[in-house]
Amino acid sequence: MTHQRPNILFLCSDQHQAAASGCYGHAEVQTPNIDRIAASGIRFTRAYCQSPVCVPARGSIITAQYPHAHGARILQDALPADARTIAHHFAEHGYQTGAIGKMHFVDETQKHGFDYRLEMADFKKTLTDEEWRELRRDQGGNGGTSGRPSNLSARYFQDAYYADETVRYLREKRSPDKPFVLWSSYFMPHTPLVPMRDYFDRYDPDTLALPKRSPNALETGFEGHLIRAKQRGWYAQTDAELGRALAGYYGNISQMDACIGHVLDALYDLGLDENTIIVYTSDHGEMAGAHRMWTKHNMYEQSVRVPLIIRLPGDVDRNAACDHLIEHVDLYPTLAELCGLPLPENIHGRSFAPLLCNRPYQPREYAYSEYDFCRGVFTRDNRYVGKPPILMVRTDRWKLNYLSWGRSELFDLQNDPHEFRNAIDDPANDSITRELTAIAQFPQNSFR
Repeated sequence: MTHQRPNILFLCSDQHQAAASGCYGHAEVQTPNIDRIAASGIRFTRAYCQSPVCVPARGSIITAQYPHAHGARILQDALPADARTIAHHFAEHGYQTGAIGKMHFVDETQKHGFDYRLEMADFKKTLTDEEWRELRRDQGGNGGTSGRPSNLSARYFQDAYYADETVRYLREKRSPDKPFVLWSSYFMPHTPLVPMRDYFDRYDPDTLALPKRSPNALETGFEGHLIRAKQRGWYAQTDAELGRALAGYYGNISQMDACIGHVLDALYDLGLDENTIIVYTSDHGEMAGAHRMWTKHNMYEQSVRVPLIIRLPGDVDRNAACDHLIEHVDLYPTLAELCGLPLPENIHGRSFAPLLCNRPYQPREYAYSEYDFCRGVFTRDNRYVGKPPILMVRTDRWKLNYLSWGRSELFDLQNDPHEFRNAIDDPANDSITRELTAIAQFPQNSFR
């Protein structure tokens, strides 16, 4: 007996800047497999995460709730065990559910509705104790932003294991009588910037285009970003150092892209593409030297905008782009509608399935994100931990990064797309500031 409802293959990377893919117009980054999804799908150019940090962002994807509602607000917060997720919803309607790779639940004993689960602890079993120590020495820690090549083979990298296990699930673990929702999640291109030598050597640090940087970067907005950039040595990074860091970051992206290619090859070889929705996204972005910063923890476009590509069954060469504002919380209800399931309740997201199916759709007027200050990774003295969060509201033209207790930021993205000029002090913008401030405070207690 065969099933009729479509499968879902959800491919997720960690810290992939939206602009850093070939299909998004980057002239240097090599992403042939992500580009392959885009060639037969829809690429969303203005998709946003709900928090520019892993744990709350991922919690929002699988619950369709903003972080203040699902409860995992900072890196150290575990997603509550009773959180209702996309896995629970689809399982109740006859789907197999699996999650392979980095989900970042914090408490990985909680499967959050996924009936098949493999994660870092499973990967570690494939290495001896000495091999694990060798890997740790080679990579040099998760926060490193000094790019260099690794001489280790693919089997030392967790993403290769996650790709192999995803292929094994598709070939051996799934039931032919039930549709599946499979989340295949990768660690790269997250720091450290130490990919396998083959991927690092694809990029010449001396010729890579460097991000545009303002001469007074971070000096007119929230002071915490400048303090953080200086504490971590990013603000003084030389052009030569930045070039090597970018080579490492782009190498990470290409290494991750190859893992995705391994999975896509299996999906197509098995003929599953004919009835599978393919989604590619990342939990949040990466500054990659823009504004003299690395990683995330801020509301600049490089950090909070994410790649999002969706391919529907039967699409061959759609290769379309969509510039509507989309939030990560919209994915869960969208996938439910595409699969003919009831829409979930008590969520902040809204389905954009009509966009994918050429039906009338009322676009979002704004995208929203929030950031609570994380212990140990924002400033070294944790001076902002416990203060109210940064709240972002982004409309077609404007972006407000609202702080109830500090200096907010307002950017005119139409005339200042690089976010170099904080326009919060311009009296001509008072009305737009008040309007966006009211919106920023509104989502705090609302469900759609």
